[in-house]
Amino acid sequence: MSTFTTEIASDKIVSDNPIHQRLLKAYYVAQPMVSGTVLEPGCGEGRGIELLAPQADQYLALDKIQSVIDALKLKYDSVDFRQAVFPPFDGLVDNTFDTVISFQVIEHIQDDLLFLKEIHRVLKPGGKAIITTPNIKMSLSRNPWHVREYTSAELKELAQGIFSSVEMKGIAGNEKVMTYHEQNRKSVNKIMRFDIFDLQHKLPAPILRFPYEILNRMNRNKLQTQDTGLVAEIHHSDYFLAEESDQNLDLFCILTK
Repeated sequence: MSTFTTEIASDKIVSDNPIHQRLLKAYYVAQPMVSGTVLEPGCGEGRGIELLAPQADQYLALDKIQSVIDALKLKYDSVDFRQAVFPPFDGLVDNTFDTVISFQVIEHIQDDLLFLKEIHRVLKPGGKAIITTPNIKMSLSRNPWHVREYTSAELKELAQGIFSSVEMKGIAGNEKVMTYHEQNRKSVNKIMRFDIFDLQHKLPAPILRFPYEILNRMNRNKLQTQDTGLVAEIHHSDYFLAEESDQNLDLFCILTK
């Protein structure tokens, strides 16, 4: 059974394509930065494994869903896949990895400080971690799957207390991408106008997940119907690594131990 939801964008559902391509871009950007022994906590269904695994001498990927890990083991025999709930990284030795990548994960972690401390612990001295997470400044509504979202300044402050160097950049989009983003914003705002009691910010997250999933899928399908060409044609090359800015869609953080 697929684990894809609107939160875990699929590469096979056309209406998910702009999100999928945006998330994939981070792996393309990270590709030249990845080498040696690599850890990917929160690999999901392996969106970037094919790109990054050839860059590594050893590649360890963790995810909490056992069925996902089992499927990935069949697909990529050169990668060590393990089921794990973190933090902490139980069983992983200090100073082990040259590179840690963790894309769209930290916003799901309750103890984000411990998560970063654990990444620092398992990195070799001078090793690098690359983290992406949504930029809350560009979020269109509350996401009940996220514990929190960050501004660039907030994530930088959190990481600076742990790592020797913190470099903040972002994933941004070209005119085609931002046209889609504006259409999405207008469509979401039409839905949100019915939330006259601001329930999206008042109700517990688990209660919101079911209606969020239904409305989010309906919204993406609507945007596809309105402009099929735009939705289908957006490619990872329409996104780019940008300097730190509130207008970036995702934060792209490079951390050095």
